[in-house]
Amino acid sequence: MADEVLYDVRDRIAVITLNRPEYANAQNSAMTYALDAAFGRAVNDDQVAVLVLTGAGKHFCGGHDIGTPGRDLDRSFDRQAVLWWDHVGKAGADARYAREMEVYLGMCRRWREIPKPLIAMVQGACIAGGLMLAWVCDLIVAAEDAFFADPVVRMGIPGVEYFAHPWVLGPRLAKEVLFTGGRFSAERAYQVGMVNRVVPRADLESAVFELAGQVAGMPPFGLALAKRAVNQCEDLMGMRPGMDAVFGLHHLAHAHNAEVSGHSLAGLDARGMRDAAP
Repeated sequence: MADEVLYDVRDRIAVITLNRPEYANAQNSAMTYALDAAFGRAVNDDQVAVLVLTGAGKHFCGGHDIGTPGRDLDRSFDRQAVLWWDHVGKAGADARYAREMEVYLGMCRRWREIPKPLIAMVQGACIAGGLMLAWVCDLIVAAEDAFFADPVVRMGIPGVEYFAHPWVLGPRLAKEVLFTGGRFSAERAYQVGMVNRVVPRADLESAVFELAGQVAGMPPFGLALAKRAVNQCEDLMGMRPGMDAVFGLHHLAHAHNAEVSGHSLAGLDARGMRDAAP
């Protein structure tokens, strides 16, 4: 497991920590594959009943890595999420589509299907790609200082790759979040049902472990079936085919940007996105 992710087990609870705090835990591919290894380790450990996903430092996750020194856009990894060819060495949309199908949409779908309950413990920023990591979790507990946003429409892109917005936010708030690119608070997220609980920052860890302990007392096979039941109903409500459709629009936007500006992200990096925020 790479240093980008830390792994610990406490009282039948696997704690998986995003570990790039100097970059607000921006998610590069190394982190993605380290996360997958950590999740796999927890799933295959009979002593682990519940998984907790958190971020080191001030923020949960500032999104995809679009500009740190550790960005690994052109690096190959052992690929596990989808059966598609590697993106390295491919040209144009072929490379972007293959990489994002694997490390973003594919990995998030894989993690959503983990048969053990997964709880997100969120503090500070949970932006764009960070939303994807929180949304694959079954439960979300947020600190009062947590805030959420998907600002990628500023790049001309209609939302992040794991497009769960209408299902976790509802259509009206999903449009507001996308159309404005603005932040919404943990309290707002709680009001619309995206977040299960909001607690003071000082109480975040204890609240999460109390909840995880309650869940860990339930029969593991019953939990796995209950999780699968809810996921299947979400998919019957159109979540999976909706994501497939929007993934195509996402890549249309990348291709359009590359054609008109020569840059698939419309020339924006993390700093440019921050500076463009209202």
